[in-house]
Amino acid sequence: MRRRPSAKLLHPRYWPSWLGLALLRLLSLLPLRLISLLGAGLGMLLYALHAERRRIVRINIERCFPELGARRRRRIVKRHFRAFGQSALDIGVSWWGGARRLERLVRVRGRSHYEQALAQRRNIILLAPHFLGLEWGGIRLSMERPMVTVFRHPMNEPLRFAMERARARFQLRLVEHVKPLTTLVRQVKAGAPLYYLPDQDAGRRNAVFAPFFGIPAATFAVLPRLADMTGAVVIPCVTRQLPWGRGYEIVFRPPLKNFPSGDAVADATRMNREIEECVREAPEQYFWLHKRFKTRPEGEKNFYRD
Repeated sequence: MRRRPSAKLLHPRYWPSWLGLALLRLLSLLPLRLISLLGAGLGMLLYALHAERRRIVRINIERCFPELGARRRRRIVKRHFRAFGQSALDIGVSWWGGARRLERLVRVRGRSHYEQALAQRRNIILLAPHFLGLEWGGIRLSMERPMVTVFRHPMNEPLRFAMERARARFQLRLVEHVKPLTTLVRQVKAGAPLYYLPDQDAGRRNAVFAPFFGIPAATFAVLPRLADMTGAVVIPCVTRQLPWGRGYEIVFRPPLKNFPSGDAVADATRMNREIEECVREAPEQYFWLHKRFKTRPEGEKNFYRD
């Protein structure tokens, strides 16, 4: 039985949030191609109006792709905003779309890497970097078998309620990031693949500095620990938008060999290198709005100061 919102969430102060969620629900009824056009328009509006976020994306792209010409980098920045706009509007389809619709809109490539590990009864960690299709990938894969993921709940209470309900509507179990690692370890050892998102700025706690596009980045050192504690194989898994609103594509890449190595910095470097290879294939679809390089080694200046 589906959980219903508590009485406190019906307070008038939450009505604007519920109105926004209702709009997303209505948009989810439209064809994805139409939503993608609307989303591209929204993205370009954000590009024009949100100067600070535009600056963050520009700096990220400039520093990570210095070998590209200025014109091409500007094109990637604009394409990123268009792709982000689509992902902001079509997320409702992943949250409320039926199983048959999701199967039709999300195709899978490289599935043999995943199926082989399942057939061998291996414990599995899916290394899922922050691409704009991340939400689609986790929900689509959870239609096939029980899975587990770590999440940070948003401060907006109605959004939190809708998000948790949507993500868990098939077989995805949600574990808050403040829970001890043993909570995840137990579930992975019980056979639930872990859909793991390790690539946002880690601050200084539980982190090491490892290169990402040649730039020292504060990187979570948790993935190798989890892989060691569970004996899991780590399989990179990226979800990308297909052009012109044709849907999404989950791409499984070969499992990481000899991972973990026992060296935290070497393992973080290996993980970042794998993510970097994925990003280079579709640079406009990585979540560049995030200040990935906010935390700097001691003595370094603010990365995002022009």
